[in-house]
Amino acid sequence: MDLKSKFEQFEQLNKEAEAGGGQERVEKQHAAGKKTARERIEELLDAGTFNEIDKFVTHRATDFGIDKKKYRGDGVVTGYGKIHGRLVYVFAQDFTVFGGTMSRSNADKIVKIQELAIKMGTPLIGLNDSGGARIQEGVQSLAGYADIFYNNVLSSGVIPQISTILGPCAGGAVYSPALTDFIFMVNETSHMFVTGPEVIKTVTHENVSKEDLGGAVTHSSKSGVAHFTGDNEEQTLMMVRELVSFIPSNNMEEPPVQTTTDPIDRKVEALNEVVPVDPNKPYDMKDIILKIIDDEHFLEVQPNYAANIIIGFARFGGKSVGIVANQPAHLAGVLDINSSAKAARFVRFCDAFNIPLVTLVDVPGFLPGTQQEFGGIIKHGAKLLYAFAEATVPKITLITRKAYGGAYDVMSSKHIGGDINYAYPTAEIAVMGPEGAINILKRNITDDKEKAEAVEEYRDAFANPYRAASLGYIDEIIYPEDTREKIINALEMTHNKRKSNLPRKHGNIPL
Repeated sequence: MDLKSKFEQFEQLNKEAEAGGGQERVEKQHAAGKKTARERIEELLDAGTFNEIDKFVTHRATDFGIDKKKYRGDGVVTGYGKIHGRLVYVFAQDFTVFGGTMSRSNADKIVKIQELAIKMGTPLIGLNDSGGARIQEGVQSLAGYADIFYNNVLSSGVIPQISTILGPCAGGAVYSPALTDFIFMVNETSHMFVTGPEVIKTVTHENVSKEDLGGAVTHSSKSGVAHFTGDNEEQTLMMVRELVSFIPSNNMEEPPVQTTTDPIDRKVEALNEVVPVDPNKPYDMKDIILKIIDDEHFLEVQPNYAANIIIGFARFGGKSVGIVANQPAHLAGVLDINSSAKAARFVRFCDAFNIPLVTLVDVPGFLPGTQQEFGGIIKHGAKLLYAFAEATVPKITLITRKAYGGAYDVMSSKHIGGDINYAYPTAEIAVMGPEGAINILKRNITDDKEKAEAVEEYRDAFANPYRAASLGYIDEIIYPEDTREKIINALEMTHNKRKSNLPRKHGNIPL
């Protein structure tokens, strides 16, 4: 064979690999409102930066006549490229080849780039669209899944791992995304569940649609499994790019810095009017967040789940921070099971990847009731306490209004390692609200006027930040209009913070 023929052969094999399952299946994928694996990678990465690995790999199975059907690439496209000029590794399951099912060969492809991503210290992004394990391969397919899970665990806290669900993801396949840091889903085309509607109907006699059981709306609002949802694939992949812009490539790096024209010393006079004088009147904590961060650019995480707490990424002076904030506009900003777990995992991600934490506090306590107690609010609330106490990144805390009871301690207080703790003059730091306290302290009072005077006396004593400031628990009481400048000053001051916890294999977080 001459040189020209060799090149022609190479070109032919390349075309075969890039054709996936063939034109008919590609058209079927498009008709379902879905892109192909290669189209998705092109959309996600900077133009012209993708380098494919293992393009010609085929499966090695022989049972049930599958050896007569082979496709180059075998149902997953793997490689590396760049997002905003920074290296990332990516794999994309190809639904046009055997329904994107997992074979031993394509598990090996994914494992290879997982190991490369760990070695090179770069984020790994998975684009999932698969019918699950390839039945013809039996235990080999299951072994492939387990190898991927194992690498997910070893990579956790070392490199960022991002999962994008762009089609079905069922059975054992859901556990790889569940082990990663963030899950993205697309409305109406993404589905995740351990057991599908048919099995559920057989076993429990419940009738449920695929969308209600495991769609993007369900997982972003009810289960809390998904962190971000998009209306279509393009929007979802753009959100992945946005997330990558906030986070470092690995746990040894600082988060990326962006230039900003938003002045560091910008005063925000409107903030003086945001927090109501009436401690029981709700307000939107996002009105504070958006006014103090760079350019009002806030990437909220899990916005539709446990809305009584807000988490997300922003920048102060061009530098990434993680924001954790009670939301008085929803359930009065109370801490409950779901909000505690939501915030705890976010705090641990930020701590693992050197992202400073800014905590905004307006919390009346933990949600009372049998449902919360029977559900384990004690251990779930302890998750957030554990996460903040364990975190060694810079921790800046601002109490805007209420900080009552154990919830005051939990929300990154001075006592669990807050580096700089601010308060507005409207802050109230006490064991409980004035009315509840007087009902206990002065339970014998029956006269309404006398009780009202006692409540006012308690309010004067505790419904302010001065008692805590006199004890050094609050470092500085600040005017709301100075919030941005004060937080940036604190972040600059703590930039070189060096702190490590006691040597141990790992702690035992209350799960």
